[in-house]
Amino acid sequence: MPEDISYRITKFMSGDMQFPFVKQNEIIGTFYIFGKEHKINGPIEILDATNLAKRAITQLSTDIRVLRNSPGKINSDLIRQSYTQRALQISVESPNSNLVDPSHFNKRVAADPTILSNCFVEHITYYKQDYFFELFQPFKDYQVPSSLVRILEGRMLLLVFNVKNPTLLPFEHTLTPFVTWVRKTSKNVD
Repeated sequence: MPEDISYRITKFMSGDMQFPFVKQNEIIGTFYIFGKEHKINGPIEILDATNLAKRAITQLSTDIRVLRNSPGKINSDLIRQSYTQRALQISVESPNSNLVDPSHFNKRVAADPTILSNCFVEHITYYKQDYFFELFQPFKDYQVPSSLVRILEGRMLLLVFNVKNPTLLPFEHTLTPFVTWVRKTSKNVD
């Protein structure tokens, strides 16, 4: 989040936007799905995914703390350079993918988890905002909309938002923007 963040990142990387490209009053959120390819089954896999989520929480929190202590690193040129380096890394790591096509490359880079996480950290730091994490254990079929059971059942989810607690979000539930995103990006969903 915001919904058009990939577009904004692409415009920023091309030099058509400057940092910050998310406004202070906008909700920034990021989602981490665990068990995306295969469901999380059993207590050992749940523990592994929980530990991975804890590492993500620790890393994001550390990155925010480090940037808050180095405010000079929050500028358009340095951030753009960081995103460009990541884009080059993606192109090297994906030699057989269709990264020659600029539109495909831009979509892949602008949706890269590393770039999206960095974007979240940079805006949180720039605006000196609070944030919170919420971890959901593997979803049961009755916990998600029926049209999303195939996609979400057995998966774990970590949500992060740029407000102090869930009551400050303009959504009925913290899952609302995630469910909206899943519906928009997944095929064969009602």
